[in-house]
Order: sequence, then structure tokens, then C-alpha cells
Amino acid sequence: MFKSILLERATALGLAISETQAAQFERYHTLLTEANARMNLTRVPDDPLEAVDRNYLDCAAVLAEDFPTIKTAVDVGSGAGLPGIPLSILLPGVRFTLIDALGKRVDFLNAVIAELGLNAEALHMRAEDAARESALRERFDIAVARAVAPMNVLCEYLLPLAKPGGYALALKGPGLDEELRQAERAIALLGGQLARVQPLRIPDRDWDHRAAWIQKVAPTPEKYPRRAGVVEKRPL
Repeated sequence: MFKSILLERATALGLAISETQAAQFERYHTLLTEANARMNLTRVPDDPLEAVDRNYLDCAAVLAEDFPTIKTAVDVGSGAGLPGIPLSILLPGVRFTLIDALGKRVDFLNAVIAELGLNAEALHMRAEDAARESALRERFDIAVARAVAPMNVLCEYLLPLAKPGGYALALKGPGLDEELRQAERAIALLGGQLARVQPLRIPDRDWDHRAAWIQKVAPTPEKYPRRAGVVEKRPL
């Protein structure tokens, strides 16, 4: 039932999902449901339709229009793997790095990656520390996050990881316009510029979910991100 619902809903969204990818989603859903009972990773609806729409297509909707050609992506604060795992399933040619500050979540993510055979890895790090690593700083075509922090905080996590010419991509809800207003200074200081706001439309749902695409137009100054704790306490 899960696979048939996923394939039908993806078609309605305008996404092409292969049988292999649908099977990967089904296995991910099973692993997530099992792990969630032990460690409370995220809300996993019992109804397959709710799970498909809320957990998986809500992440995948960003691919439905004008998604750029990329080779590398980083999911910051990946948690249960949303959006990094769904995007990795659907973009097998893209190398994904999933970053999370909690070790047990990273262990879960690496187990999922191994079982599904994804082109990805999960790292146990804080975003502030990751952006200080030369192997990660300004190395990614896209730095993405979903439900992690307000935009003025999130930009300090994402933009230092994005290459000049790349993007910080924030999957957000109805408060995005106000968050963007509050983040104008942060975006400019960190080398970013708002490129567009993309509606994330799920068929037959009235959710106001959108994605903010912040293009990296200049290198991020070396002093950013600030140390752990400061970013949240004193947003730019």
C-alpha cells in the first residue's frame, strides 16, 4: 500500500519516481518507524497517506520545479533524515552529507544510508563546527535545512557551507516572509542574496509551505559562523 500511495502522489506532484526508488522510500519508512519507537526521531503518522505527504513529498516537492543541476549537498540538522534522505533517494548522482549534533541520530542515518545504498554519509557535528572544517567550508552546491531554526540563525549555519555561486535552501512554513525580513542583515553579512521563494505545493493539501533560495554571491567572512551557542543567543 505504501508504495502505491507514494507513486500515485508523486505523479500528482509531477515527480517521476522509479520502482527502485519507491522501494527505498518504503524501506526508509519502515526503518524510521522502528527507530522512532526507540528514540523519538520525528512524528511518523500511522496513516500511510499522511506519512507520504507530510514526511517525504513535503521534502521532495522542492524538486518539482527549477531545481538546479548539482553535484554536492549538505543537510544541516538532519535529524531523522528529512530532507536529506528523500533527496538522496531521488538524486542518486548527488553526493549528500548529513550533519547532526546527536550521535544516536547519526548512527541511525548511517544505518539507513548503508541499507539503502545511498550516495551519502552522516557526520556527528554541530553546524558551527562543520563550517570551520576546511573539507566542508564553502564546499557544497546546496546547503539545505528543514525545521531547524529561524532564518536569521539558519543562514549562519548554511551559508558558510555553500560554495560561492551555490545556495542555502531553507524549507519553511507560513512565517517565511517575516523570517526573511528579520534575516536581511544576516543574509547580506554572510555573502548571500535572496534569489527566489518557491511554493511547495502538495496536491489536495492547503499547507503554506515554501522554500527560500538564498544564493551565495560572495565568500562568507572568516569570523562566521560564530561559536556554538552564540548564533542562537545573538542572531545577526
